[in-house]
Amino acid sequence: MAFFEDLRVAREGVLSLGFWALQVYRLGHWRYRFRSRLVRLALGVVHLFLAKLAEMLSGITIGVSARIGRRLVIEHSGAIVVHGNAVIGDDCIIRQGVTIGNRRLDRPLEAPHIGNRVNIGAGAKILGAVRIGDDVDIGANAVVITDVPDGALAVGVPARIIRRGRQSAAEHTRSTSAP
Repeated sequence: MAFFEDLRVAREGVLSLGFWALQVYRLGHWRYRFRSRLVRLALGVVHLFLAKLAEMLSGITIGVSARIGRRLVIEHSGAIVVHGNAVIGDDCIIRQGVTIGNRRLDRPLEAPHIGNRVNIGAGAKILGAVRIGDDVDIGANAVVITDVPDGALAVGVPARIIRRGRQSAAEHTRSTSAP
């Protein structure tokens, strides 16, 4: 089912390189459901080949052990890195040049935990064991190294957190334009 949900939200449909990179990740992650070491090994070899191919063609690297929710949109391919310990919620958008990874060499397993409906702008970097709340917008080229609460906006280097209240900007627009 994830395949069809991902396809439905991919703006370029089956031509989207981000969609295919995500499907390669999902295949690799799917192999963990099998107990048989032989099946896991065979799927692991297939995944490794496809992941390197996807990386060369799209410039997208997604760690196989990352936990990615439903309907992730990768808007533009190129220079996207997702750490293997990262968690990304449902209905998120990632644009080109985004890094979701660790911050320190002496803590290589620390990775961001990103909530639902997070919009990540081009070139943004989310680094370390930070928590990004639900309905957050991260501006282009922002460098996020601290937690971001629900509904906030993170902009700048290092990112400055702008609280926007309980409603996200999209919800505010819908509620003010309703008759």
